Amino acid sequence: MENPYSMKGQTVLITGGGTGIGLGIAKCMLQAGADKLILVGRREDVLKEASESLGEKASYLSQDIAQIDEIPKFAERVIAGHGQPTCLVHNAGINCKKPFLELKDSEFMGVFDVHIRGALEITKEFAPSMIEKSNGSVLWISSMATVMGLPLVTSYSMAKSAMHGAVYNLSAEFAPHGVRVNAILPGWIESAMALNSFKGDEPRRQKVLGRTLMGRMGKPEEVGHAAVFLCSPASSFVTGSLLTVDGGASIGF
Repeated sequence: MENPYSMKGQTVLITGGGTGIGLGIAKCMLQAGADKLILVGRREDVLKEASESLGEKASYLSQDIAQIDEIPKFAERVIAGHGQPTCLVHNAGINCKKPFLELKDSEFMGVFDVHIRGALEITKEFAPSMIEKSNGSVLWISSMATVMGLPLVTSYSMAKSAMHGAVYNLSAEFAPHGVRVNAILPGWIESAMALNSFKGDEPRRQKVLGRTLMGRMGKPEEVGHAAVFLCSPASSFVTGSLLTVDGGASIGF
């Protein structure tokens, strides 16, 4: 019997794939047997180091996905150099930590450009091939910040919440064509973005650990294993779902 969690034969494109959760997902995809990994991000040196650490199945492309007009050319580069992705992981993200009343419109929209507009444009480029072949998976990396009120991260929380609308509506459109769309809601994970959010704010860090039932932050690979499940045949009857991986933080007291 074949392993239902196998990613054999799959080409996985991961935005924000050079560090943190994205790199953790990449490692788990490799462990599950993915044929190819395409890491995407803004910092070429970081991507190069990550790609080399993963081995010959991994490659990378430098691209700021907030540059919406560049996405079609980016897709051409992906296909020409690496082939057509069969699995998209929308993991790229930025944050703007400041009070809502001090938040500039350009900062607000900058967060949306990365989390939503760029991801949607990438989906537009690669989903038609998945639909044509009746095979593919689109995975959004959201956040448990969408299910609780958190100060200072309004733009981030709202952008992540918009992902859920994309999951519900795209799954309804794509499901008849054999393409699944899901999301993971990570809690506080040991990543540069999370650690930066705690900088100079020890009470915030203690509050996070205090309400996380498992008493610790998660590891990127713990999100990665969930990603493998949602992109593999093991979840062949799962679409339009939001999977929380937060150590119990969203229900903690």
